[in-house]
Amino acid sequence: MIAIGDLAGRAGVKVPTIRYYEQIGLMPVPPRTKGSQRRYAEQDVSRLNFIRHARELGFEIEDIRELLALTTQPQASCHRADSIALRHLGAVDRRITQLTALRAELQRMIDECGRGRVCDCLIIDTLSRPVA
Repeated sequence: MIAIGDLAGRAGVKVPTIRYYEQIGLMPVPPRTKGSQRRYAEQDVSRLNFIRHARELGFEIEDIRELLALTTQPQASCHRADSIALRHLGAVDRRITQLTALRAELQRMIDECGRGRVCDCLIIDTLSRPVA
């Protein structure tokens, strides 16, 4: 059995993160010792690594919950997992488009800056305008 601090270290997360995942049901509530310390099994390390990696890739909690549920049906079609990943890829693509536009606007403001005084600064002027 693994203590919560050891689990955190092995999975590369903080102890409060593990407690949070337990509260929201992504991690099962572990058994406790007589001293009320949590004790985890080896499969909890794998599950926590799965959750951490999915979060690093930007998957939402509900998507992770659904993907974890799919892991209990190893012989089932992976169509649902594909659908979740495709939906997430679409969101990532939209975010990239937004960030690309943001970058272009920032670069335009910098390129057009006269590098004179603040009262004539295009960057300050642009940021002061109402957002359309």
